[in-house]
Amino acid sequence: MNDPAIEVDGLWEAYRARGTRGWRRRGEPRWALSGVDLCVSAGESLGVIGGNGSGKTTLLQVLAGVLQPSKGTVTVRGRVSSLVDLSAGFHRDLTGHENVLIGGVLLGLSRAEVRERYEEIVDFSGLSADALDSPLLGYSAGMGLRLGFALVAHSDPSVLLVDEVLAVGDDAFQQKCLERVDHLKGRGCAVVIVSHDLEVVRRRCSRVLVLEQGHPIHIGAAEESVAFYLKRGEIPAGPERDRRLYEVYGRAKAIQRRKGQ
Repeated sequence: MNDPAIEVDGLWEAYRARGTRGWRRRGEPRWALSGVDLCVSAGESLGVIGGNGSGKTTLLQVLAGVLQPSKGTVTVRGRVSSLVDLSAGFHRDLTGHENVLIGGVLLGLSRAEVRERYEEIVDFSGLSADALDSPLLGYSAGMGLRLGFALVAHSDPSVLLVDEVLAVGDDAFQQKCLERVDHLKGRGCAVVIVSHDLEVVRRRCSRVLVLEQGHPIHIGAAEESVAFYLKRGEIPAGPERDRRLYEVYGRAKAIQRRKGQ
């Protein structure tokens, strides 16, 4: 039996409190994650859901190697590509074309591999030649997402980490991205998706982890986990709860789109 692509054993992640004179070295730290255990197999997609501040993005940052565990062990096998921060690996003063060439190397591709896949990356992004010859500082959030996701999706990752950044894309591009994620899963890539869009999580993930204030309170099949998460809310299950959830998500999405104009 092959080893899991991701193994997390007893993960605790702490942040020190910040005072008026800087980070405090004394006192009890704030635990962003507490006692997380999980395994993700090759070709499996794991969804991570929870309220704001529940530790979802922190978990992705630990899996990506951006943060080191305060306690416990994290093992990630193979090439890891993450779409957690749209600006990660990109330089705003360089053109889209230059950022693809440099970003591909930062993701672990050779220069020859980047040149070989360049046309495919550009075609997937849907950006015009003029846009690719322009500095990133003139890009909208949606344009940056298109370039970033196109590059990550063509880097042959063994593990793909996706945060809520897909919310800034238009509906057609979101669908295109999700189809590409399915394609990568079919090739054996392990995928971890953090999202407030419960429908995407329910339809695209085989299992879902529910976090609450850093604690893993449930992990199981997607339908079961989403139902568990909804029952944890104060609003009774039904149309009113669905309306409230998607109203919050819709407002955040609209704000992000306005910023990209």
